[in-house]
Amino acid sequence: MLILGGFWSSSEHQQFFHTNLLSTSPAYAQRVPSTDVWQQVYKQLPDLPKENQYISKQTGKVAESNTLVSRMISYHVYVKGRTPNYRLDWKLTLADYLDANEVMYESSYPGNDTLRKNPLAGDRAAIRRLTRQQRNSLVQALVNTFSQN
Repeated sequence: MLILGGFWSSSEHQQFFHTNLLSTSPAYAQRVPSTDVWQQVYKQLPDLPKENQYISKQTGKVAESNTLVSRMISYHVYVKGRTPNYRLDWKLTLADYLDANEVMYESSYPGNDTLRKNPLAGDRAAIRRLTRQQRNSLVQALVNTFSQN
């Protein structure tokens, strides 16, 4: 399947995504993410930090549904164009957060346009505080959730 672009929207923000016109992409882009994927991950990992204390630019209130996991999913799928149902791809994303893989840019990080303060530094700190076992559990929860959809 060739994906040229599309829209994904949630109550907190909208993002445009695109892929290389010369590459093929799996059909996951049509199904991902449903608005409750991040909630399913938190059900599996209730102790995972939500990092949802940031203030919405639009409402001036705390954007409670704009969580670490929701931003991580947006970064993974729409900024990096990685598939959501493979462990290796999620490990690459975690490596980005840990400064061990690709550079992450504040200007393209989810929440940059919709939150008063860019959450990238806080999200990276939250990921760094997780143990290896917690990071592995996060990867597995993400894969499990996307494999069910």
